[in-house]
Amino acid sequence: MRTAYDVETIRAAERALMARLPDGALMQRAAAGLAAACADLLGKVYGARVALLTGSGDNGGDALYAGARIARRGAGVTALLLSPERTHAGGLAALRAAGGTVLDAQSEAAARAVARADLVVDGVVGIGGKGGLRPRAAELAALARESRARTVAVDLPSGVDADTGEVRGDAVRADATVTFGAYKPGLLVDPAHEYAGALRLVDIGLELPAPDGGPDAPAIEALQHDDVAALLPRPTGESDKYQRGVVGVVAGSQRYPGAAVLATAGALHGGAGAVRYVGPAADAVIARFPEVLVSAGPPARAGRVQAWVIGPGLGDDKAGMADVLASDVPVLIDADGLRLADPAAVRGRTAPTVLTPHAGEAAALLGCDRARVESRRLASVRELAERYGATVLLKGSTTLVASPGRAAVRVNPTGTPWLATAGSGDVLSGLTGSLLAAGLRGVDAASVGAYLHGLAAREAARGAPVSAQDVAAAVRGVWRGVAGS
Repeated sequence: MRTAYDVETIRAAERALMARLPDGALMQRAAAGLAAACADLLGKVYGARVALLTGSGDNGGDALYAGARIARRGAGVTALLLSPERTHAGGLAALRAAGGTVLDAQSEAAARAVARADLVVDGVVGIGGKGGLRPRAAELAALARESRARTVAVDLPSGVDADTGEVRGDAVRADATVTFGAYKPGLLVDPAHEYAGALRLVDIGLELPAPDGGPDAPAIEALQHDDVAALLPRPTGESDKYQRGVVGVVAGSQRYPGAAVLATAGALHGGAGAVRYVGPAADAVIARFPEVLVSAGPPARAGRVQAWVIGPGLGDDKAGMADVLASDVPVLIDADGLRLADPAAVRGRTAPTVLTPHAGEAAALLGCDRARVESRRLASVRELAERYGATVLLKGSTTLVASPGRAAVRVNPTGTPWLATAGSGDVLSGLTGSLLAAGLRGVDAASVGAYLHGLAAREAARGAPVSAQDVAAAVRGVWRGVAGS
């Protein structure tokens, strides 16, 4: 599992480690890792031109020491000092001793150095930085972006918030970020994630709390193949359809029958022992999936289920909502269901509840505008989980999963921009509901559902447009691949 820790936890670990090491040893470890990453990005170091955007903090020191290492290998390294009077003295001396050049960042020569560089190293501010870049730093970062140079950020792109992933002004857009000791939440969560580029973690020897290790536990978790494989439900020789899980789907309408078909497809491909469909699109569902059990009556009379999925394509039809919310089994609420459900009834449920909004739906639930949710995704998903007493899967360019009272938020590492297609969320709802019916906790069902859904989209798309039906059809193949990993 990939984890990310907040700034205070990382700083505490750094202080503990520095107390056991010779002065400056930790910075040298970071600089060595940064220099190696820069060399990899350059390919050929000898004769390359490197510009260091150097601030006054430790990130500036890391950049200077790394620049000295690269200069000793024959690169032409120029440090552009944004705060000359507060530049890291040891790093500056090391760069000069290695033959590096030093310029005031305010000079025209500094702009020319960025324009002709092969590599620009962002050492402007560190993990404690708040707000956007100051004007001259923003100008130089923009020049780097317009040039042919690649940009590597030291620890995280300057101008983004390490803890929240927020971007409140101008920020460096890096091609790669070399981060030290542990990932920072902002590197994994949009909008900051979009600024980070390829991530490279340098182990500098920090001792960090284990997952579920109390208040200092990771702020972010990202499941990997092995984690998902361990959570996938597997039938035994004694399993029947109820032991595998029966999921009920309340979806679709006369106007939107396709939503019922797609949610049912997700449920069937998500390992459910059986799917019960309740709603007006029964003919469309049966025509596509004859194995589905259909019911014309209310959900309370549909028969035994171990989880409900309600909402996709319902329109304004509230029929069945009260039955589903009053049930004593897990419930997933999506799409129109998020608008139709009584918030008090959602908060009052004792069985697990999963909400799956996109940013617009999340904004409606929080009573704010969509832009606020998009800019504060981590804070928004946490607020929703606490306010509604439910696990929340916030869909988007980085899908987040939060549960009330749980410190760590999960970020889904799979997916593709091609997932922005009509009906893909319906497939995700059915898939996640099937995992709930199989007995997974809300946070695990949502995380595994998002992971498989993203992998299926990648597999179906392969760089080309994809439909929701394509995604549903690809789920079984990626399930097989993960289960065998």
